[in-house]
Amino acid sequence: MAKGLPWGLLRQREDPRRASFLELFFDLAFIFALTRLSRELQLDLSLHGAFRVSLLLAAIWWVWFVTAFSSDWFDPRTPLITTLLLWAMFGGLLMAAAVPTAFSGHALVFAGAYVAIHLGRAALLIPALRGHPLQLRTVRVAIWFALSGILWLAGAFVAPAREVLWAVALVMDYSLASLGWPTPRLGRSTWSERQVVGEHLSERYQQIFIIALGELILMAGITYSEAGFDQERTLAFALTFVTAVSICRLYLAPAGVQLGSAIEEAGPPGNRLAFLAGYLHLVMIAGTVTIAVGAELMIAEPTSSDPDRQAVIAAGPVLFLTGRILLSALIHHRLSWPRVIGLIVFIIGGLVGGQLPLVGAGVITTWLLIVIALADVVADRTIRRRGPART
Repeated sequence: MAKGLPWGLLRQREDPRRASFLELFFDLAFIFALTRLSRELQLDLSLHGAFRVSLLLAAIWWVWFVTAFSSDWFDPRTPLITTLLLWAMFGGLLMAAAVPTAFSGHALVFAGAYVAIHLGRAALLIPALRGHPLQLRTVRVAIWFALSGILWLAGAFVAPAREVLWAVALVMDYSLASLGWPTPRLGRSTWSERQVVGEHLSERYQQIFIIALGELILMAGITYSEAGFDQERTLAFALTFVTAVSICRLYLAPAGVQLGSAIEEAGPPGNRLAFLAGYLHLVMIAGTVTIAVGAELMIAEPTSSDPDRQAVIAAGPVLFLTGRILLSALIHHRLSWPRVIGLIVFIIGGLVGGQLPLVGAGVITTWLLIVIALADVVADRTIRRRGPART
């Protein structure tokens, strides 16, 4: 497939399927990004604050997502793709650094870095793919990123319309990718043109989710270290650890480890599965970041009964379970009822609230996650006795 391309640019089916060291190095930028995002949400728990953080997270995720697919299509060991990864990493660090002031003094840094990452990728790939059919796909992608880039940069300069313009730009980027970047006179990319290596991409999703879990543990540990070691805070810190373990268990078993084989076995439709799985991982990572914020609030002020903070503690598991339920449905075409019931309970709990202290809400949240995880184990064993695991 790479015949005629400089440096053997395209990844071959026989190439190593494990993520390269450089790809893992690239992920380090997103530890910084997630810590910045969680801190911003902690500072403004309103719906408006959550919406702003969601916009920034979606933009940062899209940088990771597109770069992960690029390193799946192209060999990251080649000099050009190494340059591409380092370019995206530095741009991601700039975006992360600008998160606290992305809607004020440094909007242009955030938007400019986002646009530069995507157009810079095209500037590297289009000449290198000269004469190859994949050049046309890269041109389509570049055209649409240039158009959405106008909205990103306009939003940076026009503060009153910033949120609207950036939201529209994100809708363009996400929807056009799923549609194959349809372009007048250039057509659109088919799913067969976007062939991925399921094992590699599935591993990349697992790795970035581990990054999100690491941010949860890191921020909880920092907060606990700074807040003190009294009984209530120690309990809150222990609850956070058990929550992280439960979230990890719910993610992995079993669809989280079956995604790669599902992509490979599906053939060309598996490429669509890989794309949609990326969107659902954004939802799960948003939930994990929200769980991290709730853990920080609970550890810092365990006896507070503020309803906004209680809502954050409930919202994190709701987002995570929503993404996880849909991922299972995407892979196995069925729902995991323990997770669905748990999701409903979390939604009801978040709505009715109550005047529980945060550590009390944390006890209930952790207990529910443990029950869902254990029910998942029972359901999985029951299905295994009947046939192949499908939860």
